[in-house]
Amino acid sequence: MSTAVPARRSPRPALLLLVLLAGWLGLGVATAGPAAAHAELVSTDPGEGARLDAAPGQVTLRFTEGVSLGAGYARVLGDDGERVDTGAASVQDDTVTVPLRGDLPDASYVVTYRVISADSHPVSGAYAFVVGDGELADAGAVATDPDADPFVATALPAARALGFAGEAVGLGVPAFLLLCWPAGWASRRMRRLTTAGLATVAGAAVLTFLLQGPYAGGVGLGSLLDPALLSTTGSSAYGLTTLGRGALALLLAALLVPLWRRAAAPQPPETVGVAVLGAGVVLTTAAVGHPVAGSVPVLATAVTAVHVAAMALWLGGLAALLAGLVRPGVEAGELAAALPRWSRIASGSVAALVVTGVVQSVREVGSPAALVSTTYGWILLAKLALVLLLLAAAGVSRVWVQQHLGLTRPRPGCRRRVTAHAVAATGAGAEEPAVAEAARARAAVQARGAVEDVAPLRRTVLVEAAVAAAVLVLSAMLVGTPPARATAAQPVDVTLPLQSSAGESGSVQLSIDPARPGANTLHLYLFDDDGRLAQPADLRVTLTEPEQEIGPLDVDLEPAGPGHWVADGMSIPGAGTWTVAVSVRLGEFTATTASTEFPVR
Repeated sequence: MSTAVPARRSPRPALLLLVLLAGWLGLGVATAGPAAAHAELVSTDPGEGARLDAAPGQVTLRFTEGVSLGAGYARVLGDDGERVDTGAASVQDDTVTVPLRGDLPDASYVVTYRVISADSHPVSGAYAFVVGDGELADAGAVATDPDADPFVATALPAARALGFAGEAVGLGVPAFLLLCWPAGWASRRMRRLTTAGLATVAGAAVLTFLLQGPYAGGVGLGSLLDPALLSTTGSSAYGLTTLGRGALALLLAALLVPLWRRAAAPQPPETVGVAVLGAGVVLTTAAVGHPVAGSVPVLATAVTAVHVAAMALWLGGLAALLAGLVRPGVEAGELAAALPRWSRIASGSVAALVVTGVVQSVREVGSPAALVSTTYGWILLAKLALVLLLLAAAGVSRVWVQQHLGLTRPRPGCRRRVTAHAVAATGAGAEEPAVAEAARARAAVQARGAVEDVAPLRRTVLVEAAVAAAVLVLSAMLVGTPPARATAAQPVDVTLPLQSSAGESGSVQLSIDPARPGANTLHLYLFDDDGRLAQPADLRVTLTEPEQEIGPLDVDLEPAGPGHWVADGMSIPGAGTWTVAVSVRLGEFTATTASTEFPVR
């Protein structure tokens, strides 16, 4: 009988997650960069609220990233709601150009748009400008943008969740067989499970492709097979990548057919083929949505690919354990050989999930404030809570493996309790053949005892699988939710007419970046009635938050050129709906004002 001495334990994944999350919370604000994913409108010509002497020949919209019209539109409407553009809107990278018909009368016009950002999500809005002396139209009343159909909005994340689950099974089960359980290639359960998983990946890819058109266009399920929408989606990078994922899954299923028939582990060339096709499925999953938009898309896609691969390894291994290995009647030797290997692979997968998950969170959330003030942030917090629960269940499983199969590693210079099969594995080379054979016999006896007591392990694996299913659903929801970094703070860029007792006189263009609590940068441009930069006798800018009874707070301006002023480091005390007001005195008896509200998150 050996004496038990406490052994050194490796850092737990849950502790690693907490350490990384704490570091992010401490540094997130300081290191937050420009918004990533989901295009935002940054400038227009004519500007919002602009008053022109003559109708322009075109309207241009510029966004923070490349966009496409796809199933969307970019239109200009008269105040009666009728179109006044030529219907030939075009896109060049991040700029949308809408040509207008000639000889338009003096009137108010509304620009309305619905474009598709690089991460495949629609971005919409509307604003108005005036030609002549008429009244500025209410853009919201003239142009109504369709919301996503509720059935489409529900079906799309459900299709994504199905695809994630299919990948976990269709890729993770073969990986488990290759790395941990070669005898499992003879299992019909493993064949059916893998085939069902890959078929689900292909089916989910087709369903996602079909739903993308109605989602982008803001229409219902009745347009699922609309040829125009199908053509638009099929010509986009998102659509091609999605269909490519389904095709790769079917190719992988076809490659596995002879292996199932042979009921034997693949040969090296076949292993390479399985690995290449599996990597293709992973990469096509990572190369859509948020990772391909915003800054450093190549790095973001690579991080997401590692995240998806680690997810498939972990969750696919759980599925294989439940369906084929951790069940009554399994051979003792198979369990004793497979579980220690699986425990090490699962630990590595969890570590990869934690690290890549934190990297993704920093990129998509940006700051702790955004984590608790946006829909994306709250879904991510719910996912983190489930992941912690998942790690706890995985820890229970690991303890079972350590106690029954002797996986724990000793501290250097110390002794610990080991099982007989562990002694046989490490000492066979130093012992006489007869002694080694006796050790292997004792290992088999102990392993059989472990199989008889496998019920606790099966229960914890079932808990892991159930929680993992919920994590996949939340992951699918995150894919379709605007990133917290993009929604938490939206820069202000607006042109306002200056009002006086005698009417309108000139305009002012304001930009506030990033429009969040703390230091901001304000740029102000002042124009006269002829659209030329003007130099006033006096200029004042104030900030007010009426609901919280804050302000007016004076903003310190510094001249930055003719008709241009800057307030670098303008402080906004907190979140809310703020009003920025501009007072301009052009002469001794002429004063004009302009104001607008903007959200601070």
